Amino acid sequence: MKIKDKIFVRATFHQPRPEFEYEIVIDPKMAFGTGHHQTTSMMLEHVLESKISGRKVLDMGCGTGILAIMAAKLGAEAITAIDYDPVCYDSAIENAELNGISNIIAICGSKEVIPNEQYDIILANINRNILLDQLSRYSEVLKLGGELYLSGFYASPDLEMLTDEAAKYNIKYTTHKTNGGWVAARFIK
Repeated sequence: MKIKDKIFVRATFHQPRPEFEYEIVIDPKMAFGTGHHQTTSMMLEHVLESKISGRKVLDMGCGTGILAIMAAKLGAEAITAIDYDPVCYDSAIENAELNGISNIIAICGSKEVIPNEQYDIILANINRNILLDQLSRYSEVLKLGGELYLSGFYASPDLEMLTDEAAKYNIKYTTHKTNGGWVAARFIK
């Protein structure tokens, strides 16, 4: 899988492609997040476009850990990767090791296990209903001026619903990407 001619995502059994600036090795097993789904690829594009270096990142619904791994490769200071599925939790740890990443802390759970810390960037590629449920918690741990990237939902009516809910917590919509009806949106607190 190629993203913006900069990222090459490959399985352990595929050959490296050194012409790409970034390579992510993923052993997907049963976890979501190989880069093939439109929401994952759009989120990777958002991560590429963000100023990640030296910042603290939270990856909610991390699946394989692909977004957390990319954030680490871009120089994130510290990354917390959370998924409620034990298979995803294990996969995120394994894939971080495959990529030589040591600054990802994986946690199994949902919004209740989000550490009481402040994050510069939150990445959440889940689904509309879970995002709506978790936005209030994101607002508590997102720094003022922090960026929130949401995906896993459709343009209509989901984007408007999420934008309205985020506004209740002083998190403002700025832009979004679309691919095949799916959306990945950027917000700022």
